[in-house]
Amino acid sequence: MAADVSGAGAAAAPQRFTRNTWNNWVAGHAVMRPNAEAFRHRGTSTTWALLHARAEAMASALSRRGIVQGDRVLLLTLNRTEFFEAVLAVNALGAIAVPVNFRLTPPECAYIAENCGARAVVTEPTLEPLVTALRGLVPSLALAVTMAPDGADGSAGAGAADGFEGFEELIEEQGEPYAPRDVPEDSPSLILYTSGTTGRPKGAVLTYANMAAQSFTCIRALQMGLDSVGLLAAPTFHVAALGSIAPALQLGTTTVIHPLGAFSPADVLDTWERERITSTFMVPVQWQAVCADPTVKDRDLALRTISWGAAPASDTVLKAMAETFPDALNVAVFGQTEMSPITCVLDGADALRKLGSVGRVIPTIQARIVDDEMNDVPPGEVGEIVYRGPTLMQGYWNDRAATDAAFDGGWFHSGDLVRADEEGFIFVVDRKKDMIISGGENIYCAEVENVLYGHPCIREAAVIGRPDPKWGEVPVAVVALEGDGPDLDAQSLAEWLGDRLARYKHPHEVVVVDALPRNASGKVVKGELRKNAPAAKTG
Repeated sequence: MAADVSGAGAAAAPQRFTRNTWNNWVAGHAVMRPNAEAFRHRGTSTTWALLHARAEAMASALSRRGIVQGDRVLLLTLNRTEFFEAVLAVNALGAIAVPVNFRLTPPECAYIAENCGARAVVTEPTLEPLVTALRGLVPSLALAVTMAPDGADGSAGAGAADGFEGFEELIEEQGEPYAPRDVPEDSPSLILYTSGTTGRPKGAVLTYANMAAQSFTCIRALQMGLDSVGLLAAPTFHVAALGSIAPALQLGTTTVIHPLGAFSPADVLDTWERERITSTFMVPVQWQAVCADPTVKDRDLALRTISWGAAPASDTVLKAMAETFPDALNVAVFGQTEMSPITCVLDGADALRKLGSVGRVIPTIQARIVDDEMNDVPPGEVGEIVYRGPTLMQGYWNDRAATDAAFDGGWFHSGDLVRADEEGFIFVVDRKKDMIISGGENIYCAEVENVLYGHPCIREAAVIGRPDPKWGEVPVAVVALEGDGPDLDAQSLAEWLGDRLARYKHPHEVVVVDALPRNASGKVVKGELRKNAPAAKTG
């Protein structure tokens, strides 16, 4: 006979309190450490008790305006504490938060809004013109909420622009509180649209369980403790930001939110020093700039862990990081939006020994390296890495064909071409769609780019393919040069490459640009390069 685990005559605790969701994590901290800091932004501190109270009040206001479980709510904001209050409020209702890249044009935002069927949008004054244009294209966005100007005292009553309701006014509004929902862990929490470097963005559906598993990965990989102070410098619409905030919400540690704007190494260093930051994540191009700052060696820093990801890092950047921050744990994290995002971690102890590797597959997921027929390839050979595990998305929102293709064979196809060494360390060779086949030989753009970064005159480098009547495809180097250095052409580059790179991998053409086009993740937008490179200066 089955045992009665409920207790004779005892009233069972509501199941919603047992869920492993970030809303429950925050509610727990509000009880256990109410006055501890959750966030600091522009000198303003938000405690766990205040964070929870404001999110609950916003949830009630949204509920009174008809937002229900399963609805999608766009978030178009810069980096600020209210972004996370909005995410928690939306999720408290069982609705789904859809962060959107604020750098997109109104038609690009409209595609996302229509694809996910959003009913509301939360924004801020700086982006109100974008949202106004967006709502003109998407009439179903009936509700628009705008925050107070960033840096304002947050008091209600200042009033919102025409067509918008005030975020602070909604929080202060008196009315019926929302009815608490039981939201299972396998429910969608977020829809994050991929960067769309090769076409229309796809909405990866991430659940509460995905983010809980991601949190565990970060806590382990970054060796986070209860005294950790993290700097959030990535845009909050990006999975790097949301993935890195998950462990802070679970542990109850403090996060300093860095304002967005033109990236300034000096500003980042000032913040690290002033706020006593112990852990931070940045993309390689940002680390390159920080390591080159002339004041970096003179700073009084508390950094214990430095981490990078979201885009490939050249050997030059990795060596600079190791030399500049010798006492910090240097952790590489690798993955993608669809995996919440981390799949591989390179521990600090292996950073120099395995230079160029993104580490080993984390122990909580399964991975294989396969050929086009889904056969495993031996160590040292190149194949596509495919995944299963608790961080894997549910699928792409409203895109069955893309979901079916991504899960072909029962594994998630990453599109990343990699090789593994005998110890299981993963080395990224290229994106599958970026590989060039020239005269029957595979040329991996990332491999060529890594060598190009060692050229003394090259600041940035990307390799693309162009059609060729003899070879089918040939590589083209698109480069930004250091300062006013000498021009570079294919012949002089070939002389420098010499025995550094096999001859068939040498670029047949060099295109010089002022800077490589990048998306908000720091990734080079190769589609734009392929479109615009012919108009640039060539050699």
